[in-house]
Amino acid sequence: MFEADDIRDWRGEPVVDEDGSKIGNLEGVYYDTATQQASFATVKVGFPGGGRLIFVPLDGARVSPKHVRVLTDKKTAKDAPAIDTDGELDAALEPEIFSHYGIAYQPGASGERRLGRR
Repeated sequence: MFEADDIRDWRGEPVVDEDGSKIGNLEGVYYDTATQQASFATVKVGFPGGGRLIFVPLDGARVSPKHVRVLTDKKTAKDAPAIDTDGELDAALEPEIFSHYGIAYQPGASGERRLGRR
């Protein structure tokens, strides 16, 4: 396992928890607008043709040729805030995502968003 130069290269690959249980597949990456570091990933969960995108933190995540391992457990991830597979992250949902994982949320100095997708 190693850190990724660009976590976006693993789109479509399985995301597993610290015990190796599959959570879903990596769909997108959200960057912290203040630091430009990959902060959260959206993971597609649910049935084919439907499902939803849940948010999981990328702090401490590692990659291998076959998956991305995150430092959260599957149950916590599955209970995380979500958006529709064709939806967009609403600014009002950002604090809830951070809170779900016990991470302090601080908007930008002028109230700007913390997460931006690339």
